[in-house]
Amino acid sequence: MRCPFCAHAQSKVVDSRDTSDFRIRRRRECLKCAKRFTTFEDVQLEEITVIKKDGRREPFDRNKLLAGLMRACEKRPVPRLVVEKIVEAVEQRLRKRPHKEVPTTLIGELVMERLKKADQVAYIRFASVYRSFTDIDSFEKALHALKKAARK
Repeated sequence: MRCPFCAHAQSKVVDSRDTSDFRIRRRRECLKCAKRFTTFEDVQLEEITVIKKDGRREPFDRNKLLAGLMRACEKRPVPRLVVEKIVEAVEQRLRKRPHKEVPTTLIGELVMERLKKADQVAYIRFASVYRSFTDIDSFEKALHALKKAARK
């Protein structure tokens, strides 16, 4: 690892820590100029492939999932940290599966299971897009199911 200050090729690791997003943070010190800098190592994980409703396949993109959840939680009292934890929990669950091809239906169900506990309005918003509500009846059915689950 070259020093970003003097380009010297040798440095020593002063501190090493795991981060929550499958990365390793290393604090380094240059052996020539003694300046410190931070590097991040990504752990290479087996790629998850998402099978879309129309049969297309694409790589799992946690940022795409995060963006969808942030849209559902827009103007709701759901902290970003909660949304990020939902995405992280879903991704970890997918990585534990023996099959690395995952249908979008499974991802949607995993998200909704967690989102329902975080915020019911955000849950309905996400469900309306995920389940492609076509009319008011399908919307009412989802609301009725949510109310029924809340009474239990």
